[in-house]
This record gives sequence, structure tokens and C-alpha cells, in this order.
Amino acid sequence: MPIYRDDGLIRLSALWQHQFPEGPPIAHELRTAYSDRWVRFHSLPGSKRYPETDDEYGIALHRYNTILDELFAGTDVYVITVAWSWEPDGPERPLRRHEVHPQGARWTTLAYDDDPDPELHSHTHLYADRRPWRPGTVDDILREVADDVLSGVIITDSGLSRIHHPYDGGADVIATSSAERDRMRDSHRHWLPRNPAGL
Repeated sequence: MPIYRDDGLIRLSALWQHQFPEGPPIAHELRTAYSDRWVRFHSLPGSKRYPETDDEYGIALHRYNTILDELFAGTDVYVITVAWSWEPDGPERPLRRHEVHPQGARWTTLAYDDDPDPELHSHTHLYADRRPWRPGTVDDILREVADDVLSGVIITDSGLSRIHHPYDGGADVIATSSAERDRMRDSHRHWLPRNPAGL
């Protein structure tokens, strides 16, 4: 549900429900819900998880941006970042989310309050902004993702036809179709996971 009376974010909520009816915008759940359109790319050679040198950060950012540019060149994108708190309006973590995505407006909050112990209840806050896509426009966010500081990031076109979910170690892509997914997979075979399940 939208938190702010922002026409763009209200539209984003309605569009999400139309395009991705299987569930809320929880990035790590999308590959299961839309497995017929999903592919994963690793961000470093040999499926190394975390960059340690400037060269390795350069490789990871290059791979992220190459896939993003194939998905979104010439379009506007929504950039969605995530924070969480124990209380609905309590202090949020991680602090770096606001530092690298200050233009993000609160889009929606998801409450996790099923546990009988109220001390274990938490709130996940999603922030979004819309901007023209260009390579490098989200590099500050991607570096935090690569270091496992930020998680749950989603980058999608303004029509929500494609999803890019960067994570520490790679990126999950939800393409428009299995055929498009296969073309991307075949174009970047050397970036694919070695695991037979594609993970």
C-alpha cells in the first residue's frame, strides 16, 4: 500500500499488482514466482562472491551495468531500495540506504507481525524514485549491494516489464519471456553460475 500521496508511487503500486500478482516486491522471492523468465548472472569470475580490489569492483560494476543496459537502454527506470525497522516509524537500517538513495520516496511498508512475540515484529520499507537509465546511474547503490550492505534492491523499467535484482555476488533477472531470458543467458554464458540449478 502506498505511504505517500504521490501519483507516481500510487501508479507503481497498481502496476506491480498487475504485472507481478504472485506477491509483494520482495526481490529474493521473484526467481521462484517467475522461474520461467528468470536467469542469474554472477558478478565476478569464478563465481567469487565479494570484490576485494579496485579491479574486482570494476568487473562487478561492468557486469551489473552491461545487463542493466541491455534491459533498460533508452527507458526510464524505477530504482527501489529497502530498509527495515522494528517499529513502523522507528530508526531504519541500514543507514547507508538513505546516503546512497536520498531521492527515494517511501513507496510502501510491509509488516511482518505474524510471530506471537511482538518483539520479533518488523517492518520492511521500500523507497523508490524514477530516473532516466544510463550506465553508472546506480553505481553507488550497486557498490553497497556488492558489499552486502544493501539488499532487496530492485531496478525495473517504468512499465515493470523486466526486473533486475542485484545481490552480493550477482544479479537475478526476470525477463519479459522465456525466449528473452534464453537470449540473455546465451549472450553471457561465461557469467552464469556453475550450479546446475542456476544459483
